Amino acid sequence: MKPGNADPADASLPEGVDEALALELYRQMVFLRIFDERALVYHRHGRIGTWAISWGHEAIQVGAMLALKASDWAFPSYRENKLGLVRGMSPAHVLAGCRGHPQGWWDPHQWRLGAISIPVASHVPHAAGFAWGERLQGRDTVALSFFGDGATSQGEFHEGANMAGVMNAPLILLCTNNQWAISTPVHRQTRARTLADKAAGYGMLGVRVDGNDVLAVYQAVSQAAARARAGEGPTFIECLIYRAQAHAFPDDPSAYRDDTEAEQARREECVGRYANLLMRRGLLTEELAARYREEFLAKMADAIAEAEALPIPGPELAFAHAYERKTPALERDLSELQRIQAKQGTR
Repeated sequence: MKPGNADPADASLPEGVDEALALELYRQMVFLRIFDERALVYHRHGRIGTWAISWGHEAIQVGAMLALKASDWAFPSYRENKLGLVRGMSPAHVLAGCRGHPQGWWDPHQWRLGAISIPVASHVPHAAGFAWGERLQGRDTVALSFFGDGATSQGEFHEGANMAGVMNAPLILLCTNNQWAISTPVHRQTRARTLADKAAGYGMLGVRVDGNDVLAVYQAVSQAAARARAGEGPTFIECLIYRAQAHAFPDDPSAYRDDTEAEQARREECVGRYANLLMRRGLLTEELAARYREEFLAKMADAIAEAEALPIPGPELAFAHAYERKTPALERDLSELQRIQAKQGTR
């Protein structure tokens, strides 16, 4: 059965997933879903910048992150800007970044999470180089790079994948194939039968899974990480879903596609499908699901208030990290800006 059509409600728990982990996967998926829904409303109020919608991607993001060790690293693109939540990052921290506040830019070493990459595929070489560097230093760290189908059309993806293959780097290339690179369908991007087929060109294993099935994603990433630690090199994982929402808030998908498939995708979305599995196994009840949702709605309300209460940073911050040492020109510019602000403050 083609990935994307399989019904995980009849699946059994894979090896390595006990009942506690099965429920934690659901709980984290609900957290990411609530964050995405509230962030979109927050954006519509004009209180954060452009929001890259990831509704329906929760199974991929949570399944992959929980399959990694705490010491492993992830390199997100802009649609994975909530990954830190799975590792315990405060939602206010993520929202602060969406507001352009410096407190929203996390320390990558603290969370083992690279900075959000906006240019498509530009972080794939970063992840490949990092993975190779960790192997050279004798560590068993695995690096995982998230990207979309559109990234496989970019040069940086090919460069990073080729280097990882040649160097046998412990890298997982995880592609969220939601079948649209903004308005470009995947069949206009490649003649390959599947995106996972591209892995053969780099001498790595290619795997294709149902991106709506969190257990399938978890299992695929777990197996890829085990192979990487065993010295068997990188893996390309294609997670097949359909982008049920717009690319981002300003996007109008009705201008370039029929919404029939999107409507079907919304009916088959991953959180509800996984909830059905857990309820059939007696691990989840309607009451517990409602309690999780209430918990995270309250957490988001507190996070929004906390992010908006952060003090406005001073203008000197824009000058502090432009260069290792301030140039005379920067010193003059900062002094002039401070003089102007002081003058305005006396009026």
